[in-house]
Amino acid sequence: MSDSKLYYSIGEVAEMFNVNASLIRFWEKEFDIIKPKKNNKGNRLFTVQDIDNLKIIYHLVKERGFTLEGAKNKLKNNRKETLDNVEIVQSLQQIKKFLLELKEEL
Repeated sequence: MSDSKLYYSIGEVAEMFNVNASLIRFWEKEFDIIKPKKNNKGNRLFTVQDIDNLKIIYHLVKERGFTLEGAKNKLKNNRKETLDNVEIVQSLQQIKKFLLELKEEL
């Protein structure tokens, strides 16, 4: 994801997470931290902040198996801890990818 781009379409966001656009719209309704802007046509325009928030929701719901209510509570009560965990998981995934690529070359 390039930081030079200010807004992402719902299709681009859905592709980033490998989910349907309908799930992104559903999470938008369920989680008040997701607030995409809408253009004159009513198309959603997601910011990098929205995408970062979706990463947290994705991590809690899809990777950790939280219910929507559980994810909402976790975000409300332990946001900092949750952010730290998401960053740790992403770092470990990058390390794993690097090690697997290294293994392929040996």
